[in-house]
Amino acid sequence: MAWRLVGRQGDPISAQTRDLVSRIRAVPAPPDGQVLVGGLTARLADQLDSVGKLLPWMALIIVGATFVLLFLAFGSVVLPIKAIVMNVLSLGASFGALVLIFQDGHLSGLLDFTSTGTLEATQPILVLAVVFGLSMDYEVFLMSRIREEYDRTGDNTTAVALGLQRSGRIITSAALLILVVIGLFSISGITFIKLIGVAMLIAVLVDATIVRALLVPATMRLLGRANWWAPAPLRRFYARHGLREGADPPPRADPRPAPARVATG
Repeated sequence: MAWRLVGRQGDPISAQTRDLVSRIRAVPAPPDGQVLVGGLTARLADQLDSVGKLLPWMALIIVGATFVLLFLAFGSVVLPIKAIVMNVLSLGASFGALVLIFQDGHLSGLLDFTSTGTLEATQPILVLAVVFGLSMDYEVFLMSRIREEYDRTGDNTTAVALGLQRSGRIITSAALLILVVIGLFSISGITFIKLIGVAMLIAVLVDATIVRALLVPATMRLLGRANWWAPAPLRRFYARHGLREGADPPPRADPRPAPARVATG
């Protein structure tokens, strides 16, 4: 059996080195031979390839499950789409912070770590899963109260205002509690735990203030009754199988004044 070793000087995790691995693997094997490529670069290339293939399916499952559950909870096809878009904003802020701090090295002195100029491929995925779940919790808190008021009054503007008023303290208290707990992660001596703590800290802070307190109410106010739109078949499905906190909502009061009665003698 003949062996041929190929070596390269330089960064083993750079894009150029990974491209070299791909080109070596593309070389046809000799008759009755086999081409094997090992080492740190090959393992990294295989990991990135696996993540790249599975990540779209993961995103599709998360988005699909979120859409179905939010529709069953609120009876609208617009609100689940809005919720997913708002969650992406929180995730974008968190990922941007990861790149700025841990990849580019800003605030490395304040946070007491040494930047390697890269992010491990699995770390953003873990942040995505945790932050998306936390953001959806805040969304359900807020939207449950808004839906409750909309069922009672039939007025979108009033429902948004009262729903925000009634859920604001819960969302703020939950966010403060998580900030205190997660904030301790950011002072860890292990960079991986520090990264998770900082990413979640920024995501929760942005989500509980800018997104839930400003963007969500403003968006729902602008959309008006379109917030609660759903095709007729889906409306009938929600009426039968929708997830509600209690019994069916009471009938809405008729805003028109009652007709005057004329006494007859």
